[in-house]
Amino acid sequence: MADPGRPAEVPPDTELAGLGVSQGRAAGPVIRMAPPPVLPSPRQVADPAAESAAVVKALESVTADLRQRGALAGGGDAAEILDALAMIADDPMLREDAEAAVRGGLDAPHALDAAFTHHRETLAALGGYLAERAADLDDLKHRAVAACLGLPMPGIPAPGHPYILVAEDLSPADTAGLGTDVVALVTEKGGPTSHTAILARGRGLPAVVACAGITALADGTVISVDGKTGQVGVGLTDEAVAELRRSDREERARLANSSGPGRTADGHPVKLLLNIGSAADLRPGAEGVGLFRTEFLFLDRKQEPSFEEQVAAYAEVFARAGTVVVRTLDAGTDKPLPFLGLPPEPNPALGIRGLRVDRVLPAVLDTQLDAIAEAARATGADAWVMAPMVTTPAEAAGFARRARARGLTRVGAMVEVPAAALLADRLLAEVDFLSIGTNDLSQYTFAADRQHPGLADLLDPWQPALLKLIAACADAGRAAGKPVGVCGEAAGDPRLAPVLVGLGVTSLSMAAVCVPSVREELSQHSLEECRELAALAR
Repeated sequence: MADPGRPAEVPPDTELAGLGVSQGRAAGPVIRMAPPPVLPSPRQVADPAAESAAVVKALESVTADLRQRGALAGGGDAAEILDALAMIADDPMLREDAEAAVRGGLDAPHALDAAFTHHRETLAALGGYLAERAADLDDLKHRAVAACLGLPMPGIPAPGHPYILVAEDLSPADTAGLGTDVVALVTEKGGPTSHTAILARGRGLPAVVACAGITALADGTVISVDGKTGQVGVGLTDEAVAELRRSDREERARLANSSGPGRTADGHPVKLLLNIGSAADLRPGAEGVGLFRTEFLFLDRKQEPSFEEQVAAYAEVFARAGTVVVRTLDAGTDKPLPFLGLPPEPNPALGIRGLRVDRVLPAVLDTQLDAIAEAARATGADAWVMAPMVTTPAEAAGFARRARARGLTRVGAMVEVPAAALLADRLLAEVDFLSIGTNDLSQYTFAADRQHPGLADLLDPWQPALLKLIAACADAGRAAGKPVGVCGEAAGDPRLAPVLVGLGVTSLSMAAVCVPSVREELSQHSLEECRELAALAR
C-alpha cells in the first residue's frame, strides 16, 4: 500500500504544464514549501481574558513582522503588498471576531482559525480578484496560529544551495522574502495576475503557476522551468541541466546588451514602456511609463491619502521617468480599499470599480486629478492621464472634461470591456489616446474569471476574438491619428508583440524584465511581416 504521507511519484522524462507568468528558464532540484502549523486538539478555556490577550498578541506579532519585512523590502510592489497585508492583520474587525470566538468558548489558536476562516469564506464567495486575495488570508492565519502556539513563522526553505521552490500556492509575504538561492517558482494554484506572478516578474525569476501535479514531486527531483511557455520538465540529467543553464546565461547576457527605442527591423517605431506601482519600480531601458498604477498608494490606508501626499508620490515618479501615463484609481469592491467604504456586492467584477467609483464618490477623483496636475506642473513632466473601466463615450467625455479643466492636456481611456472596444472610434472623438488592458478585456470578452486556472485557454491572449477587438481599437486610432497601446500582460509576451504591432498597436507597456526580449523580437521582423503574422493569428 502506498504511503499516504508521501507524494506520488512522477515518472522521469515527464513534462508538466502550467501558466508561464515570468519569463526565463531555470533548472535545479525541487524543494517544497513546509506545511502550515497543525492546530492541536481544542482545550477547555479556563481564563477567557488570557485567551483574548493571546489572540491580540499573535495578531500584533504578525503585523509587526510584516511591517518589518515591508521596511526591508526597499520599496516597490513587494513593500506595498507587505504593508497591505499588515493592514489586514491589524484589522479591528478581524480581532473582534477572534475575541468573540473566545467568548464563545474557543481557545486562542482555534479562535484565530475561526476568525480568519470566516473572513476568507466571505471573500471567496465574492469571486474574481477578491477570491484570489482570500488565499492571502490563509497565509495570515497560518502565521497568526504559529505565533500563538510559539512556533516559527511559516517561511521559505534555506538549504544553502540553488533550488526551485514548489508550493501549492505562495503568499505575498513568502514571495517578497525570497532569497537569492531560489532560481525559479512553480505553484499548483494561482493565476497570471497573482502576487506571485507580479513579484516574480519584478525580480526577473522564471515562474509557472496553475501547474497541476507539481506538488507531487519529491524534494530533490531535478526539473526545468520555462517561464515563457509554462512547461516544466521532470527528471533531467546533469548534462541537460548544464546545457539549459548555459543557454539561459547566454540569452540573459545577450538581452542585457539590448538597448535603444523599440522598432521593427525596417525602423517602424513602437514605444516600449513600463508598468509600475511607484518610483521604486522604475528601471532603465524603457521609453517611459505606460501604466502608473496609482492604487498602490491607497492600498494600506484607512483614510484617503491627502492631496499633499499624492503630489509627493506622483512627483517622485514624474521627476525620474519623462513621459508617464497615469491611471487614476482602479479600485472598488474587487480591489477593496477601506477608506472608500463601499458596500459588498454580489458580483464585484461587474459592479462599482474603476471610473465607476466616481458615481458615488466624485471627490476622490477630483483630489487625484488635482494632485496629478500639481505634480506635473512642479516637475515639468510629460504627464498623461487615463481612466480605468471606461465603458461609454459619455464616460470618456466626462473624464476628459475634468482632466483638461486642470491643465492635463493628454487624456485617455482604458479599454477593458468589449463595449469600449466596439465604440473605440467614438471614445477617440473624446480622448487623445487608448490603452488596452488585455487582462480584463479577456475576462469580460470570454465571461471567464481571469484568476481561474481551469479557464486558461479562454484567457489566452492569442484568442482570435480578443485580437479582433484589439484590431478594432487600433484601426480607430489609425483613422483618428491617435495612439493606441496595450498595457496588459500580453504586451510583455515577445512572441505576441509582433502580432500586436501588426494589428496597429503603437506602444507596449510591460514589466521591466520583459522589455529587452520584446525589443529584440520586434527587431527581427519588418512591419510587413508583423502584419502578415497578425493576419494569420486573426
